[in-house]
Amino acid sequence: MTEPATVIIDAAVLDASESEERAEPAWGAVVSLALGVFGLVTAEFLPASLLTRLAQDLGITEGAAGQAVTATAVVGAIAAPTMAIVTKRLDRRLVMWGLTVLLIVSNLLAAFASSLPVLLAARVVLGVALGGFWSMSAAMAMRLVPMRLMPRAMSIILTGVSVATVTAAPVGAYVGDVWGWRTAFMIAAVVGALALLVQIATIPRLPPAGVASFRTLLEVLKRSTIRAALLVVLLVASGHFAGFTYVRPFLEKVPALDIETISLVLLAYGIGGFFGNFAGGFMAERNLKAAVGLAPLLIALSALLLLVLGASPVVAAVAVAAWGFAFGAVPVGLQTWLVRAAPDQAESAGGLMVATFQVAIALGAVFGGLLVDHAGVASAFAYCGIATLLAALATFLIGPKSERA
Repeated sequence: MTEPATVIIDAAVLDASESEERAEPAWGAVVSLALGVFGLVTAEFLPASLLTRLAQDLGITEGAAGQAVTATAVVGAIAAPTMAIVTKRLDRRLVMWGLTVLLIVSNLLAAFASSLPVLLAARVVLGVALGGFWSMSAAMAMRLVPMRLMPRAMSIILTGVSVATVTAAPVGAYVGDVWGWRTAFMIAAVVGALALLVQIATIPRLPPAGVASFRTLLEVLKRSTIRAALLVVLLVASGHFAGFTYVRPFLEKVPALDIETISLVLLAYGIGGFFGNFAGGFMAERNLKAAVGLAPLLIALSALLLLVLGASPVVAAVAVAAWGFAFGAVPVGLQTWLVRAAPDQAESAGGLMVATFQVAIALGAVFGGLLVDHAGVASAFAYCGIATLLAALATFLIGPKSERA
């Protein structure tokens, strides 16, 4: 029987009211979520830094290996908006523990993969964990700390993204070259296990609150500002992952860098992303449209630099670092835009953003793989530049017009 709209309660609203009643913030649980984010983002980024060795070992093309990113993205896109609905009767801490277990299983499957289908299966499992975790982490944070401390809690959780961005690609590339790409996935599994132990020790009982429904997703989609934001997400993420997935092959073939130098360049990318995250937050508080629009514009300029002057090791390194800085600023601005556009249904808006982001990753990786296999690595960077330039133009034309989006 169809549920009357009047009794549908946004879970995010209930979670918010509950967080106001919590006298003591559960900072240990918040840190455990940051560790989970670190493990997930590390696992998500590993294929980009291990692509060459992984493809050689499994006897497949680099374009085919890049579809490991696609598998994660497709499943993540499905899991993000549906996880709260599927698990609506379960204690939220049990759900979070289960998602972290899936992270560990995914890394172990990837470490022992003997063929492309097994690798893709591992990435499908990761997609479930990734989409579910991202769609629920903010709502959990709202129940772990008083509302006045929510910004601080989210800052701690997103630190996991920043640290993973700095370390995953360069460490993965180095470990993959010295001990093999399988060892990199084993290390990622250990990181997931540590996160699980901390979560078991710190996350309190969180009974399900509210009634999750597909109807709230449809209601949010009807808002023009939400649709505009999701269009920008689609363009930025598809362009970024079409290019970044194949950044190592580009650095090997065009400026012809050795593995040690490539690791340093990827480290510069990660450090750039770390500072870009803070810069994006700083700008979003002052001029949201500039924060959202300038980041993809800088990615487009970086891709252009690589295409035109990428044979120079110095220019290539600077362009990759600038790319990292720009992409680090992207999530902060986009999340701020979406929350301001739907403050009453922030959880639903967040789920839609994660889903759109994962679809865009899949589209970017598929199209980038086709371009790499048929027209060379540079063509993937060309698509990246075009897509992110369109994202910047769309933001300045139809983006947030005021502080309230």
